[in-house]
Amino acid sequence: MRRQTRLIGAWFGAATLLLLAGFAPMVAAEDPVAAGRKASASGAEISLVVMDPLAAPLSCPCVEGYAQRKYEKLAAFLAKQTGRKVRLTFAESLAQALKGKAAGRADIIIGKDSVVRSDAKKAKLTLKVAGRLTDKEGRTTQYGMIVVPKDDEARKVADLKGYRILFGPTDCQEKYDAPIALLKSAGVAIPKKIEVSAACSDGACKILEFGDDIRAAAVISSYAAPLLEGCGTIKKGDLRVVGKTAPVPFVTAFTTSSLSTEDRGVMAKSLLAVGEHPDLCIALETLVGFVPKDAAPVVAGSTAAAKKK
Repeated sequence: MRRQTRLIGAWFGAATLLLLAGFAPMVAAEDPVAAGRKASASGAEISLVVMDPLAAPLSCPCVEGYAQRKYEKLAAFLAKQTGRKVRLTFAESLAQALKGKAAGRADIIIGKDSVVRSDAKKAKLTLKVAGRLTDKEGRTTQYGMIVVPKDDEARKVADLKGYRILFGPTDCQEKYDAPIALLKSAGVAIPKKIEVSAACSDGACKILEFGDDIRAAAVISSYAAPLLEGCGTIKKGDLRVVGKTAPVPFVTAFTTSSLSTEDRGVMAKSLLAVGEHPDLCIALETLVGFVPKDAAPVVAGSTAAAKKK
């Protein structure tokens, strides 16, 4: 009987080892993004990824009171509002964030609307707009600016026929899709091979370097214009604007499918409450904080803005 008991015990021990051996590789090979989603669903910390080009760590302090948004204060606010720890990650791309400090998780993403949407599609994340951040004037939009050297003959968009035009990346709506639409409406042919400059500063500097030898124009973002002169990239008055695109959404806050429906609602409500806190609005360089995506524009000095304050 004792021998039989020992045999049964040995059999169970061997089976347990085989089961553990079989499951071990599965645990080791688990996708970090999937692991992050599970952690979020369990009520753990919230992962906030900031890709806003006007956030202090992603910009420069060249222009006083501009492009120095302090999202650390927003993270602390969200933590207080929700009772959850908030992990804050700054990154120029979502892929960079997920591989870095965000550790495969992005519950809330705040950044340039078109860039976040493009990056999220690549990362296979489902987004939902929680709100749009107003600027100091109450706007939630930006636009592209087509510029030429100050002494160039072009005075309007239609004058750019035959010009070498430097666009922005495809995920920057204000520097790619919007200016293409503007140029087409003015009868300017778009080349089959579109020339792209990654940064506004690159395009601006290139057309100045071309001199009189090449007739050229560049597309820059409206929000970046103050920084080009403020940082000394170009001298004041070096460039002249010949056209502006239609406005497109700028800084947008998204929640992702890693959060439950209930948590998404809580986060959206918390973000929309930012405007009730003047100190937080100052830190984020915003007139009335985040507003619903379909909200009417808020004009500085209006009754709506005053009520928010």
